[in-house]
Amino acid sequence: MAQSDAQKRASRRYVAEKVKRTDLRFYPSEADIWEHLMAQGNRQGYIKRLIREDMERGGSALG
Repeated sequence: MAQSDAQKRASRRYVAEKVKRTDLRFYPSEADIWEHLMAQGNRQGYIKRLIREDMERGGSALG
């Protein structure tokens, strides 16, 4: 079922107010990391899983 204009506006407003985004850059010296990430089927899920695993191990925010 197609969304109405009001539903589309509400969705855009929700994303603008609630969803957090980040930008991640890879330099040429990190090409191996980039290639590994690109090989993952669900890149967003992969990154989130790594972060959650680190949090469970008590990973430091400063590395």
